[in-house]
Amino acid sequence: MTDAAFAAPLDTLAMDGPELASLIAAKLCHDFISPSGAIMSGLDLLADPTAQDMREDAIGLITDSARKMVALVQFCRVAFGAATTAERFTGDELKGLVDGVIAGGRATLDWRLDVADFGKPQARALVNLAYLTAAALPMGGEAVVSARVQGDRMVLEGRAEGARARLKQEASTGLAGRRLTEGLAGQWVQPYWLWLTVDQTGGRLDVEAVEGRVVLTASMPS
Repeated sequence: MTDAAFAAPLDTLAMDGPELASLIAAKLCHDFISPSGAIMSGLDLLADPTAQDMREDAIGLITDSARKMVALVQFCRVAFGAATTAERFTGDELKGLVDGVIAGGRATLDWRLDVADFGKPQARALVNLAYLTAAALPMGGEAVVSARVQGDRMVLEGRAEGARARLKQEASTGLAGRRLTEGLAGQWVQPYWLWLTVDQTGGRLDVEAVEGRVVLTASMPS
């Protein structure tokens, strides 16, 4: 499955729950297909009597891909779902979820969390914001993710700086809370979900995207 498979224009659609859910489900299928397909390729190699000299490679492929799949599932339970029965999450738990899904990528995150724990809406916002901050560095680099409390508000910030730091147009549209009129829905739905998560708490999401710098700032009730 590719982004093109779920790239239908959304300008004529009311963004109600079922339609948004279908777009999120399509994104999850797109994200899961790569590691699950790699696991199947590794199993096929193990079962091939003519490829026994590649047994160690096959086991390595299966192991790495299974870890990636588990990391994606754990991340998505918090980023898109109701997560677990836990009502609150520590910063270390959320850091581990994001680091697990971006491991092996070109970008890294420097975490500066001055908050002890997070409720579900704040946790959902933080992991999505951190993931999108890393995605704003397609050519690599280090981004900074921070969280702090200011009065009765929690401020989450992701700052990506580098020669190629950028937001795709679909991401910019989603982060502004606008429905997609053109482009790929797979690139739009997670940014829109972040905006919706922040907006539904009575919070505000601000975006700065200039050449070489992308800053995402969410201010939410703490």
